Amino acid sequence: MVLIFSLVLSFLAILIAFDQARQQRVHNQKSVKPLPQIDLMDRDGLLFVHVQNNGVGPMTVDKLTFTRNGKKSYRIQDCLEIDPKKYHHIEVTDTNKKVVIPGGFLLVFSEQLDPSDNQEMIELFRQQLSALHLKVEGRDIYDNKISIEKSLAWFARHNKNA
Repeated sequence: MVLIFSLVLSFLAILIAFDQARQQRVHNQKSVKPLPQIDLMDRDGLLFVHVQNNGVGPMTVDKLTFTRNGKKSYRIQDCLEIDPKKYHHIEVTDTNKKVVIPGGFLLVFSEQLDPSDNQEMIELFRQQLSALHLKVEGRDIYDNKISIEKSLAWFARHNKNA
């Protein structure tokens, strides 16, 4: 009888140890989880699209997908009818993946213009950006997939024709 009780107790101890290990693994993954967010800015001539990491772990950005009128592209310059030399942008490819550290951001698009001299250019950027939809695909350090999407239609909020 004592032998059976010892075996049952040992078996329960092993089950509890495995459960504790599983819980520790889940906790470790959650404690370094990135929380990405697509941030948009349009103020005082500064326009930008950032992928912000508000989490506590790094995020590897594997792919940026821009959609305009149902057509997908992996480069923003393929979606905008503006000379790519007129704005700052980033390209993410299979050989050029980006890591966004906690509290950091990935600059997808940015341009700073003097609003007093460049109102027509600012309106052109707003109109072009507002037609886009951005999808960001990435992963955390445990190789869990992360995907967020956002329409950039917000840039058209000042458009009188919208």
